[in-house]
Amino acid sequence: MNLNDYAGVIHLHSGYSFDGRAPVAEIVAAAGASGVDFLLLTDHATLQARADGWEGWQGRTLVIVGEEVAPRFNHLLAFRLPRSLISPEDPPKCLPPQAYLDRIRSRGGLSFIAHPDHQGCPLFHVKHYPWTDWSVTGYTGMGVWDFMTDWQNSLTGYLRAALSYAWPALFLRGPSPQTLARWDRLSRERSVVGIGELDNHDTVIRIGGLSLSAFPFSRVFRLIRTHLLTASPLSGDSPRDIALILDALGKGHAYVSLDSFCNPAGFSLLLREDNRSATMGDTLALHRSAALTATVPAKARIRLVRNGALLRQITGTELSLPVTEPGIYRIEADLRAYGRWRPWIFSNPVHVTGS
Repeated sequence: MNLNDYAGVIHLHSGYSFDGRAPVAEIVAAAGASGVDFLLLTDHATLQARADGWEGWQGRTLVIVGEEVAPRFNHLLAFRLPRSLISPEDPPKCLPPQAYLDRIRSRGGLSFIAHPDHQGCPLFHVKHYPWTDWSVTGYTGMGVWDFMTDWQNSLTGYLRAALSYAWPALFLRGPSPQTLARWDRLSRERSVVGIGELDNHDTVIRIGGLSLSAFPFSRVFRLIRTHLLTASPLSGDSPRDIALILDALGKGHAYVSLDSFCNPAGFSLLLREDNRSATMGDTLALHRSAALTATVPAKARIRLVRNGALLRQITGTELSLPVTEPGIYRIEADLRAYGRWRPWIFSNPVHVTGS
């Protein structure tokens, strides 16, 4: 199975958002310098960046314009929309989450629950913005690892906050166990695509008489990324490549990673039985026994998780074993860097069914 690995950043805000300030041109320049293949821009309640000509190839980076619906709770990312979800005729108060999800689905869009377990940061008076309505249906997926949520959770004191601001990658702990447990539970019922989120606004913070940017995009584009695997390479044709990226995203041909310490490109999760094969996001009907192989490009602590429970763990570059039972199988990998194991790769699952 020959797939093309492209590293992108999902969920970020430009000056088109009320709480963003960076021009798209500045964001694109930082993305290109950081080796980002694609950006999924999600300004609040607007697709104006598309109307202003920013969607498509911008230098070496493909920009795809989506939007974020952001009431007090239940934030939602939407892509592949012909027009904004927010209409002038909508009532003054936001619609319930299911209404937005139904609107996205009716327009052929993709929808993702954003930072589902955001806890805020009491030390710096940051409100919590979790997802609270789990009765909803019809969403494409959910954020499983969000930089801003993870980073804010590290701010437990002023000294630690200063160190975390200076070296954010060293303080990230990975997806919360609560988020992973919910994702595994939901994935046993149907496909729920897991994505990584950045949720960066390049916000200005004031400390004493100083104004600091937290964080400029040039500092954070090597943090949480979503890698998408496409069946054919990107060609430079914007409409075709946008469709290719969003198709891979919708199918869950993806893994989430922290790219700061080691480029994870080359990671693979494959399941083979006879002349059939499946990768992340796919479903394989098991006839007898399939061979599962997970490969990472550097020595790591690799865990195979089945139905939310640890099935096998090894330290090395390849984990292989026969699969004889249905279930959802996904990979987690930790990388040793700066003296300790650090979260690195979290794959979407392969769904194995009975024949």
